[in-house]
Amino acid sequence: MPTLKESAEKFLQLKTIAVAGVSSTKKDAANFIFEKLKKSGYQVFAVNPNASEIDGNPCYPDLTSIPGNVEGVVIGTNPKVTLQVVKECATLGIQHAWIHKSIDGGSYSKEAEEFCKEHGINLIPTGCPMMFCEPVDFPHKCIKWVLHATGKLPKSYA
Repeated sequence: MPTLKESAEKFLQLKTIAVAGVSSTKKDAANFIFEKLKKSGYQVFAVNPNASEIDGNPCYPDLTSIPGNVEGVVIGTNPKVTLQVVKECATLGIQHAWIHKSIDGGSYSKEAEEFCKEHGINLIPTGCPMMFCEPVDFPHKCIKWVLHATGKLPKSYA
C-alpha cells in the first residue's frame, strides 16, 4: 500500500494535468492549484463548463474537450460533481485522479472514491497537490502539518 507521500510524488511526475473546478468568478482552491502547477512547468488545462477562459488561459467545458492526452486530473469541484468527473476519467482512460480535500470536505465524494477503486483509477482522495509540489509554500506546510497531527491526512489512503 503506497503512502500518501509516494502517491503524491507519482502523481506529480505526470506531465499533463487537468484541473476541474477552476473558476472565472472567484479564486478558490482549484485556481490556486492550476496556477501552482502551471508555474511549476506542467502542461495544465482548466476545466469548467461555465467558462471559456480563465485569467487568459483557455478553459474547457469537460475533460473530453481537451486536445491531446491528459495523464491526470485534480478535482476541485463541488462534491456533487466529483463522481461525474471520475466517470469521465474512466471513459477517457485517465488513470490518475486527485480529489482536493483539505480542512473542510473539499471535493471529496465517497461514491467517487468507490468508483475509482472499481475502475482501476489511481486515486488520491485527500490533501492538496500544493502540499507536495515543490517548493511548498509556508501556509501549505502548516496545513499539511495540522492535517497530519489531527489524523485528517492519513499516511496511506488505499
